[in-house]
Amino acid sequence: MDVYGAMKRWGRLRLPVIHGLCACLLLSACGSLSTTDLDATDIAAAARPKSGTLQAEVDALARPMVDSGHTPGVAIGVMLPDGSQHFYGYGLADQGNGLTPDGDTLFAIGSLSKEYLAAVTALVVDEGVLSWDDTLEKLLPPGTKLSPDAAKITLLQLATHTSGLPRQPMTPQTLRYFAEYLWDGESFYRHFDTQYTLDYLADFSTSSQGVPQYSNIGYGLIGYILELHTGKTVDALLAEKITGPLGLHCTGYEPDSLPCNATRARGYAGDQPKFIKRGHPTPDWQFTHLMRGSAGLHSTARDLLTFASAHMKGQDTRFNGVLASNLRVRVPQAKEAAAVAWVVDDIGGEIITYQIGIVAGYTSYVGIDLAHHTAVVVLQNSFNWDNSVGHKILLRLAHMPQPG
Repeated sequence: MDVYGAMKRWGRLRLPVIHGLCACLLLSACGSLSTTDLDATDIAAAARPKSGTLQAEVDALARPMVDSGHTPGVAIGVMLPDGSQHFYGYGLADQGNGLTPDGDTLFAIGSLSKEYLAAVTALVVDEGVLSWDDTLEKLLPPGTKLSPDAAKITLLQLATHTSGLPRQPMTPQTLRYFAEYLWDGESFYRHFDTQYTLDYLADFSTSSQGVPQYSNIGYGLIGYILELHTGKTVDALLAEKITGPLGLHCTGYEPDSLPCNATRARGYAGDQPKFIKRGHPTPDWQFTHLMRGSAGLHSTARDLLTFASAHMKGQDTRFNGVLASNLRVRVPQAKEAAAVAWVVDDIGGEIITYQIGIVAGYTSYVGIDLAHHTAVVVLQNSFNWDNSVGHKILLRLAHMPQPG
């Protein structure tokens, strides 16, 4: 069957039909917080170490990702309870140069950016500049037109994805850009600038305030609010409060300007975009200034693991109090409980705190097991829904004997 020809004919359907189909696709593509559910058999198997070495455990889980064509390349970082960091690379960072990714290869990390923005927000709150209970009515510029539901959204609700705001507004423009994305891979968030989002808030209504519902525009608003009330850009705040103190020289919004001069992984199609062949290059996404803090960061496995370690008890005195305490802010009625930017789940009897980022041609995962003082980073240079490898490594670490 000529799939391309069939899709071209589909594209000539009337606009309302296209919008309806795109809405279904958009919900299926972006509707859940994660797809890392493991069935009981899989959980039991994942929790059992297969050998006595960390290298062999990671190899057994990571190599099939590349060998099967799931992703061109993958970089993995593991932090053990003693604080030691270990890095592993498989496949190709860029099919054009033949280099294998490692702990210092630069990837776009998508929604892992929210962890950094949330950490900045927690520190600004700790300094007394903002309060978690501040509402949008107070936080946004005087005269901003807000619906009653929008006016009462708090900073904490934005940070914990409990504001009732959607992942993104399902407007005709969003649907049109998403339809184009399926073919060309370009960002369907490129119209979410400040004015567009504020206009949306003027008529916003919800019946789900207080219930976890992942929202990219919610974190876009956090970045806007931070800039309004500190007088500094999100770039400057990130450098001042997070990447500078922690020495994260390979983390930033402008990958070509980072001082570490790291090799960049190139992004490729995977499970999405639907009509670009798996393994073919996809374009980098360009974000508006509003959405920059929500999903615009680039980083490495090494930097991400160092950032994760700052959430561990006793790892970094500057960050331990604020980040570790706010990490545990949750809404207990949901399986995917909302923390400040993180998700907290019971996976195979272990409590794992994690976040996933999927953007352009990249998939990223950071998971933390606070009870066992371990952390895992998994970076793929392909858009894929399956993020179970990070969970599985953490489960095996929990059952592996540790040195000393």
